[in-house]
Amino acid sequence: MEILITGANGQLGTELRHLLDERGKAYTGTDTHELDITDEAAVNAYFEANQPKIVYHCAAYTAVDAAEEEPGKHIDEQVNVVGTTNIAKAAAKVGATLIYISTDYVFDGTNPGMYTENDQPAPKNEYGRTKFLGEQAVAKYAEKYYIIRTSWVFGLYGHNFVYTMLKLAETHDKLTVVDDQFGRPTWTRTLAEFMDYAVEKNLDYGLYQLSNENSCNWYEFAKEILKDTKTTVTPVTSEQYPQKAYRPRHSIMDLSKVEATGFKIPTWQEALAAFKAKM
Repeated sequence: MEILITGANGQLGTELRHLLDERGKAYTGTDTHELDITDEAAVNAYFEANQPKIVYHCAAYTAVDAAEEEPGKHIDEQVNVVGTTNIAKAAAKVGATLIYISTDYVFDGTNPGMYTENDQPAPKNEYGRTKFLGEQAVAKYAEKYYIIRTSWVFGLYGHNFVYTMLKLAETHDKLTVVDDQFGRPTWTRTLAEFMDYAVEKNLDYGLYQLSNENSCNWYEFAKEILKDTKTTVTPVTSEQYPQKAYRPRHSIMDLSKVEATGFKIPTWQEALAAFKAKM
């Protein structure tokens, strides 16, 4: 087995499969039915039997608010920490290169500038905490790895903010969206392309941050999504739209390390337009 994709039926995993299909690259995709990543013995047996050389670890628990229900005991701990630890250890045993996807939610969002790969994470919600623990497990146990932090992910193959806004616009003339949380949207296509690029170009192992170029708040993102509809969008504060999980107010990540590799990053506006054209 050359390439293994965990979480192959998820939003990112499906995008990555389509990309590899286009590029004529063979892979094996697993989801919970084929491989329970929280079962260490099962993971070890699978890796020993199949000997993957490249592991795209797309499996993750990403329900941010639900993860707040039982901190330390919820399924997000099992998937994002235990599961990732199992994958990292197994990848090291067979000499595989591991690509792990993390999040801007590892930061507390208090930096008025951009977060670099060298800034110290300080997650303030359960999802961010478990993804940061996953980062630490990869760095500790995997010998050859890429950790790729991303943010505000949207794509063709799953539930995301773009689909939510477009669906609401079918039945609402007016919507309210928070305007005090700033970040960078990321198209799954751009992320999948960089994952493949990192392996193809043999980039230095380590931590990278990848989103689409330019930044915005959720209100600005929503306005661009709905600009061709009759629905109007009104800004509100986070206090006016309470959620279980804390959201970083300013989690814009510095992309210069990826840019220095020669990888071309579209703006989020270009990515959104291309995404809508494919819908």
